[in-house]
Amino acid sequence: MEYLIICAVALFVSGLTLFSGFGLGTVLMPAFALFCPVPVAVAATALVHLSNNLFKTLLVGRKGDWSVIAVFALPGAGAAMAGAFLLDVVDRVPPLAVYQLGNQRHEITLVGLLIGILISGFALLDLLPRFRELAFDRKYLPYGGLLSGFFGGISGMQGALRSAFLIKAGLSKEAFIGTATVSAVIVDAARLLVYGWSFFSRHFEIISPALTGLILAATSAAFLGSFIGARLIKKVTLKTIQIIVGLMLVLIGLGLAGGLM
Repeated sequence: MEYLIICAVALFVSGLTLFSGFGLGTVLMPAFALFCPVPVAVAATALVHLSNNLFKTLLVGRKGDWSVIAVFALPGAGAAMAGAFLLDVVDRVPPLAVYQLGNQRHEITLVGLLIGILISGFALLDLLPRFRELAFDRKYLPYGGLLSGFFGGISGMQGALRSAFLIKAGLSKEAFIGTATVSAVIVDAARLLVYGWSFFSRHFEIISPALTGLILAATSAAFLGSFIGARLIKKVTLKTIQIIVGLMLVLIGLGLAGGLM
C-alpha cells in the first residue's frame, strides 16, 4: 500500500510542479510521514526531491539565471542547514502530551506539531488568492533565499516562498522555471548533509531495504512525472487541483499537529 500511495503522489505531483503553485516536497512529505517518523519522512522526501530536481535541471536548468541563483540560492543553502539542525533539536524533545482515542494511544510531539502547522500554513498559501498573488521586489532576493531555505530545511516546504520571491525577479517563464529548479537543487543538497548526519544516523534501524526501495520507487515515479510534465502544454490550469490538494494538506497538517498521524 505504501508503494502505491507514495509512487502515485510522486508521479502526479512531479508532473505538475513545473507549473503549479504547490511542490513535490509539500505533498510527498505527508505521504512518507504516514509510514515513518516525521524527521525521516522529511529526509526521505529530500532525497526524492533532490534527485527529481537534478533530473529537471537536465530538462530546464540551462535556462536558469545564475546571477539570481547566486544571490538567492547560496544564502538559502546556509539557512537550510540551520533549519535542518533545528529540526534535529526539535525531534529530541519528549512528547508534549499523550492521550487515548478509543484503543489507540496518540502522542503530540513538538516536531509533529511544528511540521503540522507548517504544512497547514503553506497549504493556505495556495488556497487563499491574496497569498497566491504574493510577490516581493527583486532587491529582497537574498532575504527570500534565507527565508525559503530555512523553511525548506525544517520542513521541506519552500516552494511557495521561493516562487513568491523569484516571480518578481524579471525572469521569463523559462528562466523562472530553470532558476527555481537549480535553486532547489542547491538547497536540497545543503539540507541533506545535515539530515544524513542527524536523522538517518539516529533512526538507522528503520533504514531497511524496504525504505530504500520505497525511496527509489518514488524517485523513479517522480522522474517519469517530470518527463511527462516537461512535454505537456506550456501552460496548465490547476486551480481546482490546487484547492483539493490544499484542503487535503490542511487536514494532514492538523492530523500531524494533533498526534493522529
